[in-house]
Amino acid sequence: MKILFASVLLLVGSCATIRHSEKINNLKNSITYKDESIVTKYLNTINKDDLKVHLKEVASDKYNGRKTGEEGHNQVCNYIRNQYKYLNISAPESHPNYYQKVPKEALPNDLNASQNIIAFIEGSEFPEEYVYISAHSDHEGVINGEIYNGADDNSSGTSALLEIAEAFNIAAKDGYRPKRSIVFLHVTAEEVGLYGSKYYTENPIFPLKNTIATLNIDMIGRVDYRHKDNENYLYLIGADKISTELHFIAQKANSTFIGLNLDYTYNKDTDPNRYYYRSDHYNFASQGIPVIFFFNGEHEDYTKPTDTEDKINYTLLEKRTKLVFATAWYLANSKTRLQKGIL
Repeated sequence: MKILFASVLLLVGSCATIRHSEKINNLKNSITYKDESIVTKYLNTINKDDLKVHLKEVASDKYNGRKTGEEGHNQVCNYIRNQYKYLNISAPESHPNYYQKVPKEALPNDLNASQNIIAFIEGSEFPEEYVYISAHSDHEGVINGEIYNGADDNSSGTSALLEIAEAFNIAAKDGYRPKRSIVFLHVTAEEVGLYGSKYYTENPIFPLKNTIATLNIDMIGRVDYRHKDNENYLYLIGADKISTELHFIAQKANSTFIGLNLDYTYNKDTDPNRYYYRSDHYNFASQGIPVIFFFNGEHEDYTKPTDTEDKINYTLLEKRTKLVFATAWYLANSKTRLQKGIL
């Protein structure tokens, strides 16, 4: 009787395993790009030369390291805003100057008031569903007389976000407006504790309950210590923590269009670096919103005045930016809304 009982349990366990694997396979197989040639066309509007123009500007000495609340950061915000104006990408109706003021009392250390920058492209079929793409615009400022340019951290993400917005805008003008609205969010005060994204999620311009996912770009222009011999990589963090489907969408975007080696080392719950909690996506994840943090890891110039534009790997920056674009394209254009839940 005991042997029979054990056999039954084994059978049940095996069936359960099969059912789970079938669910995984069915989910993977459901994720397809039926418009590969169209995605490729607009993906290829993203190029390293244009990325370099934005990155060199944002990381230049004249902005004095872009410290939150200081004039240099304010000027960079104006540069970013002017790019959206030039492209004729809309500001939210409630914030027609593209700025969401982050008041002094919402910031630490007696910093001056600052601002998040918000632009968006309205969806054609599901305009009240939102895909966010975010990057922080601030950095360390001037310390002991040295300018901390933050070329990788996070001029790389800022330039990527501007190029992604332009690619979606070109597609929209050509008649390929995204089905869902896409919000391009440049947040302030990341370096002092994620305060800009915290303020946004506590005072959202678009309802968070209708947010599909947030793709956060923070440092994607360099190569870290672990990948000196194989530079064709990118860390993905958080993709599978709220939505298994999001995890597989990013993998499909990569295998279909890009071909990076996706590294999940820092995605582990046991990761002592705890990067999942250390950039702006986390304030969205804490609201139950699926997120991905795109990240190249720390390098010898991380948070140093030597993080300068001349050390950026623009070929890699282009590939990584294209991965974010392809992932966002799927999320914005899928017939069905991204499903939360872990399989």
